[in-house]
Amino acid sequence: MSQEVDPVKVMKQEVGKAAASRVKSNSIVGLGTGSTSAYAIEYLGDRLKSGELENIIGIPTSFQSEVLAKKYGIPLATLDAIDHIDVAIDGADEVDPQKNLIKGGGAAHTREKVVDSLAELFIVVVDSNKLVDQLGSTFLLPVEVIPMALAPVTRALEKLGGVPELRMGIRKDGPVVTDQGNLVLDVKFTKIEDAAQLEQKINNIPGVLENGLFVGLADIILVGEIKDGKPTVREF
Repeated sequence: MSQEVDPVKVMKQEVGKAAASRVKSNSIVGLGTGSTSAYAIEYLGDRLKSGELENIIGIPTSFQSEVLAKKYGIPLATLDAIDHIDVAIDGADEVDPQKNLIKGGGAAHTREKVVDSLAELFIVVVDSNKLVDQLGSTFLLPVEVIPMALAPVTRALEKLGGVPELRMGIRKDGPVVTDQGNLVLDVKFTKIEDAAQLEQKINNIPGVLENGLFVGLADIILVGEIKDGKPTVREF
């Protein structure tokens, strides 16, 4: 019986591979979180194993990327052991025409923003349905909140015109808890006119750790598409 090939999976693999192929030897690499970033991590491991790539150090953005890096033999370090990051590869939930992003579908956006903002080159890997004309049109904005501040932060976000909802666990009773032990509010904004301003306003609310708006950080967007049934990768 022939295995059904999932074109979306193949496309994600191709985009992850395209990003990983841009990593050079002797570099420090930010390892993103999510399904497409996972393929990039796997391919980096393959390149190391084959000897095509040498002496790279990974900086994981989540427990998930740490586990994958160990599985594929990528040596890891922490931010206090290094003084720069050459390149970071990470996914996104939305990308607008100005290369601004919404991230945080996997609740790892705080650590991702720390790592991605330090990278000299930040490569974003997405499939074409993540491209939007305006941020917030298809995806809610994740906001990481310390637990004691949940009620006041909810009220403050409502004042900014948002409709916040506490993210609940799947196959787990109760809310999602981040790697930092915090909670996530997913906030619906009818439209996000000025992403930079909103990012600052939200982060200025006491009790907010970080939000999923990534403004002016992405350098290269690699977009996976399916054309005539075949996966292709283009630079946006």
